[in-house]
Amino acid sequence: MQSTPTPPPTFAGRRWKADGRNSADEKREAKQVSLLRIGRLFTPYRWPLLIVTAIIVASSIVSLASPFLLRAVIDSALPSQNVGLLLALILGMIAVAAVTSVFGVVQTWISTRIGQQVMHGLRTSVFSHLQRQSLGFFTRTRTGEVQSRITNDIGGMQSVVTSTATSVASNLTTVVATIAAMLALSWRLSLISLIVMPPAIYLTRKVARMRRDITARRQSELADLNVTIEEGLSISGIQLAKTMGSGPALIRRFSESSVRLIDLELRSELAGRWRMASMSVIFAAVPAAIYLAAGLPATRGGMTIGTLVAFTTLQAGLFRPLMGLLNVGVSLTSSLALFARIFEYLDLPVEIDEPADPVSVDPAAIRGEVRFHGVSFCYPGATKAAVDDVDLVVPAGNTLAIVGETGSGKSTLAALVARLYDPSAGRITIDGIDLRDLALTDLAAIVGVVSQETYLLHTTVRENLRYAKPDATDAEIESAARAAQIHELIDSLPEGYDTMVGSRGHRFSGGEQQRIAIARTLLRNPRVLVLDEATSALDNETERAVQHAFDELARGRTTITIAHRLSTVRDADGIVVIDAGHVVEAGSHEQLLERAGRYAALAA
Repeated sequence: MQSTPTPPPTFAGRRWKADGRNSADEKREAKQVSLLRIGRLFTPYRWPLLIVTAIIVASSIVSLASPFLLRAVIDSALPSQNVGLLLALILGMIAVAAVTSVFGVVQTWISTRIGQQVMHGLRTSVFSHLQRQSLGFFTRTRTGEVQSRITNDIGGMQSVVTSTATSVASNLTTVVATIAAMLALSWRLSLISLIVMPPAIYLTRKVARMRRDITARRQSELADLNVTIEEGLSISGIQLAKTMGSGPALIRRFSESSVRLIDLELRSELAGRWRMASMSVIFAAVPAAIYLAAGLPATRGGMTIGTLVAFTTLQAGLFRPLMGLLNVGVSLTSSLALFARIFEYLDLPVEIDEPADPVSVDPAAIRGEVRFHGVSFCYPGATKAAVDDVDLVVPAGNTLAIVGETGSGKSTLAALVARLYDPSAGRITIDGIDLRDLALTDLAAIVGVVSQETYLLHTTVRENLRYAKPDATDAEIESAARAAQIHELIDSLPEGYDTMVGSRGHRFSGGEQQRIAIARTLLRNPRVLVLDEATSALDNETERAVQHAFDELARGRTTITIAHRLSTVRDADGIVVIDAGHVVEAGSHEQLLERAGRYAALAA
């Protein structure tokens, strides 16, 4: 199969990523993430959020009754030994605790549900958008990198997405209400309590910037770790490691990446801990300053014991929501690195997209005439066209074989017919309809592809076949398998069609995998069939069995065969020879041999 030009090596090193960026680039991107864009993720849930906010405000207001009830107990009920008043005040304090607890449960349920729905939307949006990307994106990007962004990065957002909005509302409301109550009790003592606010905000901003930078590097390292796992623990990776003796090197690479991750995790957890610890000391010293002020004639202002106790209770309760509010800012700022990585994928342009106004067709009514009209194509980053100004006609129901040396452009033509890429110039039509004017689902129903690299899912044979046609009956599945010359083998297995094929189909030989792939394509019943060097990796005996299945598959269809072995194409209706992206010869097998040109040289 023709190799495609790729960017520089995508080795999972520490600094450089699959797309050529380093951690400094990621930091710059993190700064560019708009909080407004993050906020838009919650727009569909604005009414539930308003309900949560209302619950939070109500809970904060109700909870503020406790200090005033406590003051009344100390200043009124106890000195007067009024049992009735004391009982009423205590019951009021219990009622406040009960109401706020119920509010807290309802708030947690609603806010967690909203957060999980936002997470679900992000996951499905990224997955759906990546499904629309062309093959070029996946040849440039490491598989482990993609998986890491969908799992690790979005998973890392969970606490922020789930609790940020409600934490801000809850803590902000509590802080404002508490300060208001403190001012109502004693404005002099309130000034002493609030003097710690400016240094707290300053230190929090510094900690937030530190954690954001560390988070970007940590997620990058997690992606590297995922790539190492993907490359080292897949079937192909294990085989390569065992045959090359590279197992110790892979273990060392994994270990080094894991050690770096430990360092980053520690730095992330400890970032700013000393600064925040100093704030705790300052907050702890505030009550001492309050007691001192309450004892001085200049500042006590006729303060009662009940007022002092109520005030210190409020002041102690202010620390938690205030630090919670500041910590939310830290978490949100550090999570910008995660949002930057996710939004980067969501902002990727779609190269092969649905047409704005697709042509309405019935795939079953397509005759299958394929035409190349001056088609040229150049891979991104390449300096030379893979195919250049190709004109071809494949009449409906005919078989065209495309032959040529490795790298001549054969597989590129096959990929263009399936619209895995779009031509740089010219157009390809089926029954006169430009491929770019067909809905992608219609095109997939019209054009079927069987390639050299057969991919089977790690599930049963039946489910692998049904992947092509989810509503296929068992009778249809068995009929397709019979046509592909694989039914007898499957039926002889202890579990028959419910046999697990293993990772990437390793339960079966290469020829058996190919015949399962042929049966899968037969289920779709495409009018145009592309066989991309589908037998080049098979031995002669297996090739003959598979070729017989191909003959059954190609019957009544327009078939384009990319051939490595010329023995498989001699009976084709037409043969074209490709060299350096150009059609240099065309004709039947006998005609081309008589010309003693490039085809004859390949056949020699």
